[in-house]
Amino acid sequence: MLRASLREVSAALKEGHVTPTELCQRCLALIKSTKFLNAYITVAEETALKQAEESEKRYRTGQPLGVLDGIPVAVKDNFSTAGIETTCASEMLKGYIPPYSATVVQKLLDQGAVLLGKTNLDEFAMGSGSTDGVFGPVRNPWSYSRQYKEKPVPKSHPEDEDSNWVITGGSSGGSAAAVSSFTCFAALGSDTGGSTRNPAAHCGVVGLKPTYGLISRHGLIPLVNSMDVPGILTRCVDDAAVVLGYVHFLVLYTRCHISGSLAGHDPKDSTTVQDNFKPFELPNLTDVSKLSIGIPKEYHAPGLSSEILGLWSKAADLFKNAGANVIEVSLPHTCYSIVCYHVLCTAEVASNMARFDGLEYGHRSDMHKSTESMYAATRREGFNDVVRGRILSGNYFLLKQNYENYFVKAQKVRRLIANDFMKVFRSGVDILLTPTTLSDAVPYIEFIKEDNRTRSAQDDILTQAANMAGLPAISVPTALSERGLPVGLQFIGRSFQEKQLLTVAKWFEKQVKFPVIELEEVKKHDHGVFQHQKSASFS
Repeated sequence: MLRASLREVSAALKEGHVTPTELCQRCLALIKSTKFLNAYITVAEETALKQAEESEKRYRTGQPLGVLDGIPVAVKDNFSTAGIETTCASEMLKGYIPPYSATVVQKLLDQGAVLLGKTNLDEFAMGSGSTDGVFGPVRNPWSYSRQYKEKPVPKSHPEDEDSNWVITGGSSGGSAAAVSSFTCFAALGSDTGGSTRNPAAHCGVVGLKPTYGLISRHGLIPLVNSMDVPGILTRCVDDAAVVLGYVHFLVLYTRCHISGSLAGHDPKDSTTVQDNFKPFELPNLTDVSKLSIGIPKEYHAPGLSSEILGLWSKAADLFKNAGANVIEVSLPHTCYSIVCYHVLCTAEVASNMARFDGLEYGHRSDMHKSTESMYAATRREGFNDVVRGRILSGNYFLLKQNYENYFVKAQKVRRLIANDFMKVFRSGVDILLTPTTLSDAVPYIEFIKEDNRTRSAQDDILTQAANMAGLPAISVPTALSERGLPVGLQFIGRSFQEKQLLTVAKWFEKQVKFPVIELEEVKKHDHGVFQHQKSASFS
């Protein structure tokens, strides 16, 4: 049952094959047995079981709230959750319990979803490995899969099996690991420069970054206000569409159920789209001959592994052989996006982090010599080196003598990057196909040899431009690498055209038949009938 899709589990709940409480208990048991992954910071067991009980009552009376009723989910620990500690994986917010829930979290709860807990991340979502949080690094579930263990590829330290585990990517690594290890059926992440898509690719799950403004950011503790987007992680494209809140029909239901949507205007977030959100059904695409798929030549970036390049080429051929028009396109300002992002990101970080002063909430230093010394000590003790470094950089770029040369210039370059995408889509291209990451997941001991800034610049290079332009993008698991680890490819769509993006991604997902992770811990707890057996036909 734990390996089933969200839709299948919803149907099983409706038919009475399993109760919400039983499902919740199985997920909680699996969370405990996979604790070594460090995917969760907080497990809200008591709250989750109470929510499952309420869901069970609704099912008994034949009044479920919709497809998400009774479905166990997890939330990245930078989303506010009323009554549940929200830490951002930082000393600064240890013990902080918000009085309200983020809009996107509340919408899930209003649909009957069962919140299992809060997932691990890089401190304040600043990183690309989920290794820099105060609660320790997240381990990729694929490190313990049969597929990875049985590959005859030299490991970093063959004499020490425990040191060979690989990273999840980040900064939403906890959410990706939670979905990948079957402890929940969907999870929320945040995506500022690729923080949902990057770990999705490394953990073999689907990672969706919606159009900027489609989903409310209210209650998402900000990193970069102008780029932050709540992301969705699931095990298949259909499930991502369901969580996003589009129309879905289940024959087993007595009537059509339209879930409350995560998308749409929120009066608490002025950057959300003002237009009424129009739900739709995600169709099964059978003919791609009318599609135009763009292959941006600039995404053949330095450091792109030959293995990823080969899979990217095979994916393009797959569309071409199916009748789609596949053409090479150019996004000439892509090469400037990382430098541009560094300036804009750190500038906004400097502004956003100013609220953590030790006065109103969060950590407060015992230094009482003066208010200024208390401020300084609080921030020194509460933030790690990565956060402090970005604050310093941002304040430098925002100095009066530097503002025009750095911040204003970066904003102009950002406009050029967005215009590149607009020109390509206006030329008739429907979807862009790119790699998500430069390589498969690297071992933790190799990853930490380089500093956070260097790693983030490398790992965000293929995902970050979509955030600069505010476009929707999705990473779809494609194949296993020679080392037996997941590789994902990215689809980028036009603004607010999530239906087309998800439809194409769903078609691609069906063609590649990505294999299911084989974890011993899951077998111990999964007693269901949904045992998907797929073969890696695309590798």
